[in-house]
Amino acid sequence: MKEELEYVNNQWRYQASSDSAAMSAKLPPEAERASWRDFITVTKPGIIRSNLIAAFAGFWLASGWDVSYGKLLLTLIGTMLVMASACVFNNYFDRDLDMKMERTKKRGLPTGRLKPNTVLLYAAALGIAGLITLFLFSGILAGLFGIVGMFVYVVVYTLWLKRTSTWSTSVGAISGAMPPVIGYVAVTGKVDLGAWLLFAMLFLWQPPHFWALGIRRKEEYRNAGFPLLPVVKGTRRTKIQMIPYVALLVPVSVFMYGFGYAGIYYLIVSAGLSLTWLYLTLKGLKAKDDDAWAKQNFFFSINYLTLSLIALVLNTIHG
Repeated sequence: MKEELEYVNNQWRYQASSDSAAMSAKLPPEAERASWRDFITVTKPGIIRSNLIAAFAGFWLASGWDVSYGKLLLTLIGTMLVMASACVFNNYFDRDLDMKMERTKKRGLPTGRLKPNTVLLYAAALGIAGLITLFLFSGILAGLFGIVGMFVYVVVYTLWLKRTSTWSTSVGAISGAMPPVIGYVAVTGKVDLGAWLLFAMLFLWQPPHFWALGIRRKEEYRNAGFPLLPVVKGTRRTKIQMIPYVALLVPVSVFMYGFGYAGIYYLIVSAGLSLTWLYLTLKGLKAKDDDAWAKQNFFFSINYLTLSLIALVLNTIHG
């Protein structure tokens, strides 16, 4: 904790005196006009895509193949709008720091193609539309979980922990675990074991997935002033901290099968993927090339989530 606080204090003492000058210096005098692609990119479509698959899986699991397709579509639309809003808010509040990272400095806000006030209004409009859709068509619980997801991602993660603590990734994972829960409670209208297992799957998946990326981009995050775990505690400590998250995904698969939510084929696929990911993570403790290992781990984590959710949908037990 002392090491973390010293890092944050040093970074933000420097940034307090230089950020405003850096922003005015880096913005082009006559920025290009924004295109429709900029408005799509600022919603982080990659994140939305993976989380919509999770929301679909949650709805499908709760339905037990007896699916109300109209409600499913409206739930997905509401979830998509809420997630898009949170991502746009994230881009708005991180626009100064995005200028300092290679992978983000060409986004619409850092380059000046998108104006901050326009993006702020865009984020608010998406959020209002998404929450209204969830409350009206998916139920009160779905709407409330939408609010929780937005609040954690925008306020707790973006405005607070991302700039001050290595806990940002773990706490921020709460928001990323909301989509399958929203899909599930839209059908059941209650929070039961199935909802908690879906939450656990997405919550446990996110930190090791993101830390693998963080190891690869460690110097970029350091230069931008983010107290990410690999930056503050180092690569080896990050590798060790990834292990329990990945290991706990194994019992989640077992419980999904054991409590009758999914069949044996899901268990074989998901548990097999979890054990493989755990092996790759443990292997990282002796890896000589951290960048190559992190890249392999990161891409496997993407495939893990996609294949596990597909298996869950295909092998959902009939209601």
